Amino acid sequence: MFYKIKSFGLTGLNAFPVTAEIETSRELPDFQIIGLGDAAVRECRERMKSAFRTSKLSFPEARVIVNLAPADVKKTGTVHDLSIAMALAMTQGWIRSCDTEHTAFIGEVSLGGEVRGVRGVLPMTILARSLGITEMYVPEQNAAEASVVEGVKIYGVSCLRQLVEQFAIGGKISVQPPYIPEDKQEVFRADFCDIKGQELAKRALEIAASGGHNALLIGPPGSGKSMLAKALPSILPKMTFEEAIATTNVYSVAGEIDPKHPLVSERPFRSPHHTVSTAGLSGGGSTPRPGEISLAHNGVLFLDELPEFNRNALEILRQPLEDGKVTISRAAGTVTYPSSFMLMAAMNPCPCGYYGHPKRKCTCNPKKVEAYLSRISGPMLDRIDINVEAASVEFEDLSSGKKAESSAAVRERVQAARDIQTERYKGTPVTCNAKLTPDMMTEVCAMTDNARAALKRVFNAYGMSARAYDKVLKVARTIADLDRSEVLDVKHIIEAISYRSLDRKYWTR
Repeated sequence: MFYKIKSFGLTGLNAFPVTAEIETSRELPDFQIIGLGDAAVRECRERMKSAFRTSKLSFPEARVIVNLAPADVKKTGTVHDLSIAMALAMTQGWIRSCDTEHTAFIGEVSLGGEVRGVRGVLPMTILARSLGITEMYVPEQNAAEASVVEGVKIYGVSCLRQLVEQFAIGGKISVQPPYIPEDKQEVFRADFCDIKGQELAKRALEIAASGGHNALLIGPPGSGKSMLAKALPSILPKMTFEEAIATTNVYSVAGEIDPKHPLVSERPFRSPHHTVSTAGLSGGGSTPRPGEISLAHNGVLFLDELPEFNRNALEILRQPLEDGKVTISRAAGTVTYPSSFMLMAAMNPCPCGYYGHPKRKCTCNPKKVEAYLSRISGPMLDRIDINVEAASVEFEDLSSGKKAESSAAVRERVQAARDIQTERYKGTPVTCNAKLTPDMMTEVCAMTDNARAALKRVFNAYGMSARAYDKVLKVARTIADLDRSEVLDVKHIIEAISYRSLDRKYWTR
């Protein structure tokens, strides 16, 4: 007997169709799985035998060969267990009817017959819909995640026996209702109104959030750099549905989906420790998985104590910051993960933290300060759009009972500016000013004559690079959007340039 059951595999973030082909013959009992599977796939033989036995289902007393087609593509993990189990059940003659052409099965089967959740269900379901699959049987804990995709009926399976009864005697697995994101009030740990002083830094973060710009905060210990960064999510614009799906794809592959809230509807805020490895930051492993920069996709990657990070790890950030994606190459193949994130970094100006402080003496000698700052390379610094000083907060600000402007009020302005950009870039791959492409710069960043003259003077005086020139224009474009101005004026250019002055103070001596 010969049967075919549809399933899906995963390479990086990309799902691909897999067909479990099964053939039984009246020979000495044997069970073989072929089709370039890894150890987890090959171990399916023992899981199947035990699962059938503990589910009180008879296992085929015949020679069984399972081929996972296409046979020349590497299969990894336990995602194919459910399709193999379904194929085995069909060889026993229990299945009355099953539309195998339009039905797919994914999930891990345990020794006890339970169906366990797997990673990457969302990208697999999206591919299934594009291939004309109308029904998907997935682990019960992945059902809500798969139901995000419209046009495919999702059935959550809890155990092997339940699946067999569904097709043998008409079981009671009901269709999973489509997941509808809750319109809940977002609760943030930090709010701008709780931060005393630091008005310049708050303004810089408002601009960064409005245009998706990378930002660096420099200041002494205790000035509130980390608190400002942690308050950043409270002013970020809301995610679009397309952004939510793209981010959820990454979290699905990484196995970090919340079963109760499977759609990532809030912008991620990732804050890895400075001891994070290169692979932990960029992704990797023998079977590549997303790293922190991909888990921050469409959100924020916060690097506190920036110079303490491994130099190689920081340099890895350079390409993703430009391209919005990270490519991981291994002997088995190459995978690409999206990594369009906003970089937020904070650092002290020297090891003791008080270099340039107006009231406290720095205990570091000049060479020590230079060595500390040189951990941030010029090319890396050039990729940061906004750098701003978080100076020590004065007593008057700390003791004042006056409440600062709330994050909600700031977020309204940020959202309005981002809405302008969404409308401006409609029909293009650009989503915000930070992603503006060179061919669009002339049209989008139109300047007055005075603004052009001011930018020319600064460009020649500072010896700015072409990248720095583009960064200034992009930041100025965002400031103009906050002002609801179509043309860049002198004040927009001057403010944008002011956010690139600290590299002259600290890195040029």
